[in-house]
Amino acid sequence: MFGLAIHGGAGTLPRAEAGEGALLQYRAGLSEALEAGFAVLRAGGSSLDAVTRAVVVLEDNPLFNAGRGAVFTADGRNELDAAIMDGRTLGAGAVCGVTHVKNPVELARAVMEQSDYVMLAGAGAEEFALSRGIALVPREYFHTPERWKQLERIRSGDAGLSALTISHVGTVGAVALDGGGRLAAATSTGGMTGKRYGRIGDSPLIGAGTYADDRSCAVSATGHGEMFIRAAVAHDICSRMRFGGRTLEKAVDEVVLGELPALRGEGGVIAIDARGNIVMEFNSEGMFRASRRAGEEAHIAIYRPD
Repeated sequence: MFGLAIHGGAGTLPRAEAGEGALLQYRAGLSEALEAGFAVLRAGGSSLDAVTRAVVVLEDNPLFNAGRGAVFTADGRNELDAAIMDGRTLGAGAVCGVTHVKNPVELARAVMEQSDYVMLAGAGAEEFALSRGIALVPREYFHTPERWKQLERIRSGDAGLSALTISHVGTVGAVALDGGGRLAAATSTGGMTGKRYGRIGDSPLIGAGTYADDRSCAVSATGHGEMFIRAAVAHDICSRMRFGGRTLEKAVDEVVLGELPALRGEGGVIAIDARGNIVMEFNSEGMFRASRRAGEEAHIAIYRPD
């Protein structure tokens, strides 16, 4: 058994603002990333390669808040974060606050596989990228009109909008189980529109937004990062399975529908366990998500029911 699940953000594109054309574009983007990652697994590739490939496709798509489509900070910059984790070895790599890295998930993987560290930040991370041949791009690469408009709305004092508005959170991620029984997780984000310079959310923090352990499951999260950090969401789900005997579905439900709402945390997770069970749960209006398991058709959804 092998399988893959991906997400493109929770709470984004409320139904009231969603047009049929936009929804079709998002579904197409999810489908492309899912197929790219699943093709790796179908060919006998590793879960690490599958999640990396799926996230790279999402980072290259300006519809999603990662890589090319990253949102702007309050001072008009793009600061990117990413993490990846190997469930077999518990090896992990992460980067945060990078501004010139085309695909942060690739740099996070390089940190995991080619350094003695887990996390590198800012200029230090980009210097490491140069030393490893990771592609850097000018800051203009990340400047998309739609993301700039979102920042301008916040700067103008648009009622109801702030750096914590869930509609401007759109992290991407992937979790996978390969044919060898190995789990992996990866997450990448541009953070929150209008965030303060230097703010870091849960995505690159191992145990908060990203975690994988072959003894339990692999998790990638999306939503209000501060609350996901406080609840150590990804690790909590894995621990409830490993030490509490919960099923994947039960563990996810307890955290996403119980612990997070108690902290007023909005968002969701995708998760896969060592048996190939997949859960994609959220407490927001919607979550861009897709999954596929060996011998089954792809499932792509945004809202509930969908």
